[in-house]
Amino acid sequence: MSIELLAPAGNYEKLETALAYGADAAYMGLTKFSLRKNATNFTDEELDKVWELKRRTGKKLYCTMNILFSEDNIREARELVPTLKDSPFDAFLVSDMGLVEMLRKYCPDKQLHLSTQASCINSASAKFYHDIGFSRVVLGRECSLDDIKRIKDAVPELELEAFVHGAMCMSYSGRCLLSAHLTGRSGNKGDCSHTCRWNYRLGIEEEERPGRWFPIEESEDGYTTILSSKDLCMIDHVDDLVDAGLSSLKIEGRMKSLYYVAVVTRAYRKALDHDPEALKYREDLFNVSHREFSTAFFYSKNAIDTEDDINRPTSYGYQREYMYLGTLKEEVRPGIWSVDVRNQIRKGKQVEFIGPDVFALADDSFALLDADLAPVEKLDHGKIGYIQTDKAVKSGYILRSESEIKTLN
Repeated sequence: MSIELLAPAGNYEKLETALAYGADAAYMGLTKFSLRKNATNFTDEELDKVWELKRRTGKKLYCTMNILFSEDNIREARELVPTLKDSPFDAFLVSDMGLVEMLRKYCPDKQLHLSTQASCINSASAKFYHDIGFSRVVLGRECSLDDIKRIKDAVPELELEAFVHGAMCMSYSGRCLLSAHLTGRSGNKGDCSHTCRWNYRLGIEEEERPGRWFPIEESEDGYTTILSSKDLCMIDHVDDLVDAGLSSLKIEGRMKSLYYVAVVTRAYRKALDHDPEALKYREDLFNVSHREFSTAFFYSKNAIDTEDDINRPTSYGYQREYMYLGTLKEEVRPGIWSVDVRNQIRKGKQVEFIGPDVFALADDSFALLDADLAPVEKLDHGKIGYIQTDKAVKSGYILRSESEIKTLN
């Protein structure tokens, strides 16, 4: 059976990148009703471009409508859903059952996928959702490999999808009220402020001495990241995921950079294909900005007993080995490429070009050109610029350089 590699698409450029770098399908949100409200997402006008990309690649697209809907949200959904009948989406990811009837009515040819927000983690629930019309369930992150096998055995006709890489939530399948309580921004409405990643100072206050705190310290400055879980990484266990019965391996990260999407997607593509060079692409995965890695709950229902413990907070911030500099666009003259610059590129500092099947092409003799194709010493974000290189590069290749800061707090 062919296993789907499913990548995140926070905007059109990331969608293009995900599909070019090896994804079989991508998931994306509209400007409303997505749990990644702060991703750029997609407007109605952009869907024409998405249609064209889908026709060109033949790959599948899934639309996330997985917030918890208020009465006002449902009213807005009733107005929106009829317009999605001819959309480029193959399926809709939902967690609120209030959407099911209207999606069936107006989009009968589209599949229904149950979002991980519904916290489906047992075979009885999985069978229920399949019986009411869901073709796929995105399992709760709390499922172990053994759970997945038992669910698949109980409902063999149901497709199962699981997150295999990316950020984890300290709450139960993302059902967290911490952000809403502390900032007024609800994670269940797609506007999480990631308060679990903040540094906190814990302490004990003695009743007889109010205001006198005795700190519980994790670091020299008295702060702890006790709520911040490790990131998920199953790159070394792809065969176990497939053997467990998953139909789709899902990468988290609609809020992450285009560079993240490219490197992570191609690493899992190589692993799934058992590419002879998969190991070096796997190593490159660790160069992308990430927290400490873990296998989460896949190998233990109670991961607290494992060295890999997802429940033990990470004491580090983001770790990063490379800086994403930009993406090559159009070859305007032989060897001269327009660049979508995302971080400063300086002449004389070695850069690398990476592609879907090109690990890295190092170049320290490139030239930088301004909007008039005149030589310059640097290109800055937001400015029109070009790079001249003798390397065998293509449109869509990504530029990077070694990061001067390896760990970001």
